Amino acid sequence: MPLFPLFAQLEGRPVLVVGGGEVASRKIEALLQAGARVQVHAHAVSQSVRDWIEDGRIDRRDGEFDPAWLDEAWLVVAATDDRAFNARLASEAERRRLFVNVVDDAELSTFHIPAIVDRAPLQVAISSGGAAPMLARRLREQLEIQLDHSLGELAALFARHRDAIRERLPDLAQRRRWFEQVMDGSVPSLLQAGERAAADDALRAMLQRPDMPAAGSVMLVGTGNGDPGLLTLKALRAMNQADLLLHADVGAAVLAMARRDAPRLPMPPDRSALVALLHDRTRAGLRVVCLRAGDAFRDASTDELLRDLAQRGVQCEVIAGIAG
Repeated sequence: MPLFPLFAQLEGRPVLVVGGGEVASRKIEALLQAGARVQVHAHAVSQSVRDWIEDGRIDRRDGEFDPAWLDEAWLVVAATDDRAFNARLASEAERRRLFVNVVDDAELSTFHIPAIVDRAPLQVAISSGGAAPMLARRLREQLEIQLDHSLGELAALFARHRDAIRERLPDLAQRRRWFEQVMDGSVPSLLQAGERAAADDALRAMLQRPDMPAAGSVMLVGTGNGDPGLLTLKALRAMNQADLLLHADVGAAVLAMARRDAPRLPMPPDRSALVALLHDRTRAGLRVVCLRAGDAFRDASTDELLRDLAQRGVQCEVIAGIAG
């Protein structure tokens, strides 16, 4: 069953954890990092859970389990090895429209706790929907290596200048390109070197002189045989940089790989109509990506399209598709 990914704001909100062993302690630690008010019910607790209770960081619910405790909670985590009890707890939570995570039981869970790559305030969450948690952990390990820790500082830098960025660059397409220029420029490397003041100065300078190109561009992308896994890296980058997507004979699985907020329109079958549309949108500064199945943009008709666009001064690139 497909899951809807989301990040929950739990600061100051009560979360009930039932169970106090090592598995529960890992869940509690993550909840505390999110600022949740954790309440624990368990007959026995690990040393770390005991320390949190003694330090006043979490509250302990004593006695027999009372379903009324759920009325105060925003989320519930069941970390016991009693499946019958976990099932009753899940049922009580469902009745109250509460999301519950039952550790190691995807069938009873209505939310899953992902593997996290933390570059605060930037977070990357990975979930297999309970199907293969070890796979999610392995991917997290790989991303821990690939994602530099300075990415969190880069996100915080953007946040500090958010209002100035929006005021200086009110147009969304222009703002997106400016962000890309910053990320491809010196600011990330300055942060990696620990030169935070220099990175801040470089961002401010780029904001004062955005130097955005006046014209947009066109990329003609062949999407292959419909298997998203066969899209080239260059095709994927183009699809995720698009301000507008035009498509012909392209399946939903391939379109799903493109940037989600980019408008999608059917590609005009008439060449003159297509040229007029591309000319109009690129004059507005948009990057237009045309998607067609197979390696369909390396043929005689495309050569004519390229000549027509060149005559109108439209920058165009062809990205071959893997037809096999």
